[in-house]
Amino acid sequence: MNDLASLRTQYRSDKAALLAAMQATGASTRGIRVLLRRLSTLTDGLLQQLWQRAALPPDLALVAVGGYGRDQLFPFSDVDVLLLLPDARCADGCDTLKAQLEAFIGSCWDAGLEIGSSVRTVSECLTEAAGDVTVQTSLLEARRVCGNAAVYAEFRQRYDAAMDPQAFLVAKTLEMRQRHNKYENTPYSLEPNCKESPGGLRDLQMILWVARAAGLGASWKELAASGMATAFEVRQIERNEALLCLIRARLHIAAGRHEDRLVFDLQTSVAESFGYRSQAPDGSRLPMRASETLMRRYYWAAKAVSQLSQILLLNIEERLNPQTHELRPLDERFLEKAGLIEVASDDLYQRDPHAILETFLCYQRTVGLKDLSARTLRALYNARGLMDSRFRRDPVNRAAFMRILQQPAGITHAMRLMNQTSVLGRYLWPFRRIVGQMQHDLFHVYTVDQHILMVLRNVRRFFMAEHAHEYPFCSQLAGGWDKPWILYLAALFHDIGKGRGGDHSQIGALEVRRFCRQHGVDREDARLVEFLVHEHLSMSRIAQKEDLSDPDVIAAFARRVGNERNLTALYLLTVADIRGTSPKVWNAWKGKLLEDLYRATLRTLGGRAPDAAAEIEARKREALVLLALSALPHEAHRALWDTLDVSYFMRHEAADIAWHTRHLSRHVGSAKPIVRARQSLAGEGLQVMVYAPDQPDLFARICGYFDRAGFSILDARVHTAHNGHALDTFQVVTAEMPGAYRELTHMVESDLVHVIEDGGPLPEPGRRRVSRRVKSFPIAPRVTLRPDEKAQRWLLAISASDRAGLLYVVARILAQHRLSVQLAKISTLGERVEDTFLVQGPELQNNARQIEIETEILRELSA
Repeated sequence: MNDLASLRTQYRSDKAALLAAMQATGASTRGIRVLLRRLSTLTDGLLQQLWQRAALPPDLALVAVGGYGRDQLFPFSDVDVLLLLPDARCADGCDTLKAQLEAFIGSCWDAGLEIGSSVRTVSECLTEAAGDVTVQTSLLEARRVCGNAAVYAEFRQRYDAAMDPQAFLVAKTLEMRQRHNKYENTPYSLEPNCKESPGGLRDLQMILWVARAAGLGASWKELAASGMATAFEVRQIERNEALLCLIRARLHIAAGRHEDRLVFDLQTSVAESFGYRSQAPDGSRLPMRASETLMRRYYWAAKAVSQLSQILLLNIEERLNPQTHELRPLDERFLEKAGLIEVASDDLYQRDPHAILETFLCYQRTVGLKDLSARTLRALYNARGLMDSRFRRDPVNRAAFMRILQQPAGITHAMRLMNQTSVLGRYLWPFRRIVGQMQHDLFHVYTVDQHILMVLRNVRRFFMAEHAHEYPFCSQLAGGWDKPWILYLAALFHDIGKGRGGDHSQIGALEVRRFCRQHGVDREDARLVEFLVHEHLSMSRIAQKEDLSDPDVIAAFARRVGNERNLTALYLLTVADIRGTSPKVWNAWKGKLLEDLYRATLRTLGGRAPDAAAEIEARKREALVLLALSALPHEAHRALWDTLDVSYFMRHEAADIAWHTRHLSRHVGSAKPIVRARQSLAGEGLQVMVYAPDQPDLFARICGYFDRAGFSILDARVHTAHNGHALDTFQVVTAEMPGAYRELTHMVESDLVHVIEDGGPLPEPGRRRVSRRVKSFPIAPRVTLRPDEKAQRWLLAISASDRAGLLYVVARILAQHRLSVQLAKISTLGERVEDTFLVQGPELQNNARQIEIETEILRELSA
């Protein structure tokens, strides 16, 4: 056992020295392949010593498979080996051999190797490979470490003879598609798997696997020699592969284990191992965090890998499927080949750079085209150097780009293809600056360029009849819009100013103004596009943070947008933008708020100045019609309505007023709390009404209940009637929906009454675990308390990282200071909250008390 201990000590010491050397290289990728090979060689040496020590029968062989077989061992990857037996032997049938093999594998673990092992005869290997492409792939790169050379040679010969390159290519292509689907079909995930995600190391390995199976080469240089890749492509592949290898190796070291995901927790430590920093030597903040610099470099590498692997895979497919496809001329420069655009000559773009943008126009105009051919992709990749400032200034190219934007179909796919092939960033230079740029606002789940293309897609879908069911009102508005390209252009530029410091809306507005001037956009259209880019955040901010029942809010927004055309365009862009941030951010309640703001502003722009009295009377009339349908006795509504003031009728729609009246008309002034719940009219979640004698901590008690019951509050409308009763309405959602509305309404109606009746001191807020994203990218909480414009009540605005129970924490502090909440606007943006409360109370008249309230809330948000 002592010799095992010494072997383990020596192995760990040698491995630590290699890992230290790997860390010492900084951002340089030179030498990473050598270091990975040395790790593999070090492991070979230990296994050979353990093999000799085990004294196994001489007709067995120890074979490295998988990544270890490739002679590329990462710091904490499993050491995958095959104990290869001749067909004459069977490990299961011989207890002595079985015990020897188990002892050898055990000694590997004891010596410090995390080993993954299989024991098979040659025939068993072939049978397993025939039935499982994963096993077949693992054995493809097998190499003998030690043991019998003849049995390994027999295995190699029989395995190679059984290989069907065409079937292997099909199987690996299907496997790759499934893998890409698992990782969202994008290299730009915020926490990518640098091995398995699209554009990761696995994509490069897959090319070499299918090439090796087809006899086209086992290395990049051999692929170039067989005509599958150019020397330039090989250099690009090797450079980006080295970076991905270095990132993966450093990731293993930072995690101290096998970890291939660039998770938020590890991005900063990996970035710092490259020498990237978030602060300058003088302590000032650099424009980009260390993690942002690393991830941008990763995304650029992953993008290049995606481009190059697609070119090579298409080339290999063509070599293995030599049958000729019919070539159909599209024009003098382009052909169609099996649904792909094929350039008529390899040097087309060198001879005629105008053809670069014409490629995408051809794609848009020709029905049935699916993608670009390998030949076209390669020609575009090699033409990147042509797309310089002179190319961007060329009037022909500017006209072509505008025609791409103005085509009636294919805009989304064309722009995605242009980004995928680097054409979009090379032509639209400001766009190049945001390719692969992360957004650490805990709101967006895409890089800036991918978010922009997602917003463009969303806008485009408003104009497509087949998507009209998704957002019918948006599709209705889009149906009357005359120039869709204006909205496409606004989508392209709305976030293009991010990452430069300062207000990205202003930067984007300046960029799009310059673009319009250079591309001959007429003055009126240019003004509209600039307005949309500059104001693209204003509508969502007002809808989610301000009191839409206040006529002054609507009037101010109407002045800001100026006219119906601006309003409609801004509404469409805003919906598309919120939908394009994250699948979790959009909900029906936000949609309702935006639509309410749109309709109220439209009425004001149409000359109908906000008239509170007329609006209230209209709502009352509509509510009475709804009440008549429910057979409520004549004049039964008066008992409740006489206790309610103007602000109640301004803040509640007719359907809500009727609902409240139907349940409360016979219980006005009830000492017992009344709680009613129903499925929200907004389309998701519950609407909960609470009617109870008012008390300073009522709002906090209700928030505490919803928190403990697992509900998230989207909106709260709080009203105190003349008779001292609170009439509060909450919009809430929970993960239990939508299948359990009936059970949830019964639970809320019963349990919330008991919570209000029980009284007693408010419970301490629970300390909940925050998400990894919030831990990695915390938001400095902000609290502001200021008088509203009429100086009658106070606006409390809070911005902080989201966590369960946050609203209860704030409500509890307000209750302790005897502040009443009149309105709560709850806005959750990914893992950030932006909440606004309208509050009032005598303590707000004292400056010292104001500061104390702000300080207490800030302290709790920072805890």
